[in-house]
Amino acid sequence: MRVARKFAAGFAFTGGLLLVPFTAQACATCGCTLSADAATGYSTATGWRLSMEMDYIDQNQLRSGTHTASPGQVVDDPSDPDLGGGEIEKKTINRYFTVGIGYSPSADWNLNLLVPWIDRDHTTYGTQSMPYTSDETAADQISGAHLSSVGDARFLVSYQGLLPTRNLGVQLGVKLPTGNYGTHTQFDSGPAAGDALDASLQAGTGSTDLILGAYYYQAVSQDFDAFINAQYQTAVAHRQDQSDNDFKPGNAFTLSTGVRYEANAAWIPQLQLNFSHKSADKGALADGPDTTGTVLYVSPGITARVLNQFHVYGFVQVPVYSKLDGYQLFPHWTASIGGVYAF
Repeated sequence: MRVARKFAAGFAFTGGLLLVPFTAQACATCGCTLSADAATGYSTATGWRLSMEMDYIDQNQLRSGTHTASPGQVVDDPSDPDLGGGEIEKKTINRYFTVGIGYSPSADWNLNLLVPWIDRDHTTYGTQSMPYTSDETAADQISGAHLSSVGDARFLVSYQGLLPTRNLGVQLGVKLPTGNYGTHTQFDSGPAAGDALDASLQAGTGSTDLILGAYYYQAVSQDFDAFINAQYQTAVAHRQDQSDNDFKPGNAFTLSTGVRYEANAAWIPQLQLNFSHKSADKGALADGPDTTGTVLYVSPGITARVLNQFHVYGFVQVPVYSKLDGYQLFPHWTASIGGVYAF
């Protein structure tokens, strides 16, 4: 069948190397939700693979519900009325560099280790009290923090021997607390200098998460292939569990679908739809009211074959729908580039 031939021979290098998602925890669902598996094509080839992906996410707009929000709304109509005001966040710029190594001992099984390096800049005007005045967003109110360190690693096992064509797969994985978490990174400028950066903005979450996933792909015409995949991630243990110093990230669900135009094996245009939902973070260090949300992205991109066993890809994600609880920083767009080498 064309499905087995196309994905096992034409693009036989990803082996179920799932790079979705290393999200920016500062926002409910504003991180990269791109399906890199679909970007490069699922595979039944055996052997090793090396991969790298870079994601750029500039969270530069305040949003609440389905609309943009103003600093005045944050302060005068706070998500947590008990505060008597609200935190006016300014911007968060995230750069993720994810290195992966995968091994397929057979056409049915894939093993993958993914390790991210996170480079993040965050600025905020801090928590301001009612009523809002323009002085609360003056330049002298800005506090900033920067971090650059290893994030939380993930290990995934994929099995795609459920059908003779091997185009249906399931995944089981774990996210490990390898990144700095809690109060490790502090603000280094502004009125909040010396204070701990939010737990959700640290390089790691301090939690061990269970990851469950599934994917399916199929040729729909001579030149088009389609796919769908889903993944659910939930924290099953967390190191920050002391009273008044606890943090547990919310559960996350992603669903992606799309098509690949494969008339020319050297250049493959693609279009993805990426849906994501995240529940609220929990604990004394969590910003609970401002961490829940649902987002839908449209993601056009292209994959190119540079060498026989080396492929690169690039995508832009544009949000077409967002419904965010409380007030959250959100991007106008995100960008991802990556490459996979099989040997």
